[in-house]
Amino acid sequence: MGGSSGERRSKGHLKYIKKHWLLLCMLIPGLVILIINNYIPMFGVVMAFKNFKISGNGFIDSLIKSPWAGFKNFEFFIKTPDAFTITRNTVLYNLVFIILDLVLAVPLAMVMSQIRQKKFAKFTQTVLFLPYFMSWVVVSYLVYSLLSVDTGFINNLILKPLGIASINWYSVQKYWPFIIPAAHVWKDLGYGTVIYLAAITGINGEYYEAAALDGAGKFRQAIYITVPELIPLMITLTLLAIGKIFNADFGLFFQVPQNSGILYPVTNVIDVYVYNALRVTGNPGMASAVGLYQATVGFILVVTTNWIIRRRSPENALF
Repeated sequence: MGGSSGERRSKGHLKYIKKHWLLLCMLIPGLVILIINNYIPMFGVVMAFKNFKISGNGFIDSLIKSPWAGFKNFEFFIKTPDAFTITRNTVLYNLVFIILDLVLAVPLAMVMSQIRQKKFAKFTQTVLFLPYFMSWVVVSYLVYSLLSVDTGFINNLILKPLGIASINWYSVQKYWPFIIPAAHVWKDLGYGTVIYLAAITGINGEYYEAAALDGAGKFRQAIYITVPELIPLMITLTLLAIGKIFNADFGLFFQVPQNSGILYPVTNVIDVYVYNALRVTGNPGMASAVGLYQATVGFILVVTTNWIIRRRSPENALF
């Protein structure tokens, strides 16, 4: 029976390939790019366990001939006195970003879906989405134009007319736990809003028509129709964000605070620490070790969170 069922499955696969061979051929370029960009570089994970030294025979030869270092590259990060601070900052900031992205993007997408004038709707979408295309270098200069002690907008046009002394924002730590999330929201809110807006436009309009006939207003329609329809997407995006909870946006945390050392207790994260340490030590093995650590923890968090969701709501699980 096992052999016959296996033969039936093989024939079914061959039949499927013959029927959809043209579509499968269209997958080949993307599959090749995926293998080259995502899987072949995994060979470099070996660097995390080696005392990597560049030789004149190329990267591959250098990687093979470099002596093994065991877990010393991991110890460099774990035993550093700043390990708790940078891990805490990385995790807490990412948790704040995840919450803000949900709390702000979903309601904003609902409001934008109610705009009936097409020109105004396109204008608002463009205004919201435009900051997403700016690099963090540009954003850092915009933030500096607001916070500069001598020429900053806040100090010169807001605080001074009110008789309040200028604030040296880049030397005071207590403001940056609010400035960093504000910069993140300003730049990335439009992207999340557009994703949820696209999902809202895909909801069957008959649901809203039936609810309106039953006397449900816009608010009740949003609570009982829009939000439940968006929950699978919200869970998916949250799971993906949780997978990157140990990865920080390097541009945000390096460029916006201007890499100010006095702000490190509240702005230093894993990625910035690794970059600064790499500049000093020149040890790419340590950077590779931290990258592997971040990827492993992220994978465990995604699998664990998905397992919890699958036990409570199987239809909303990612896999």
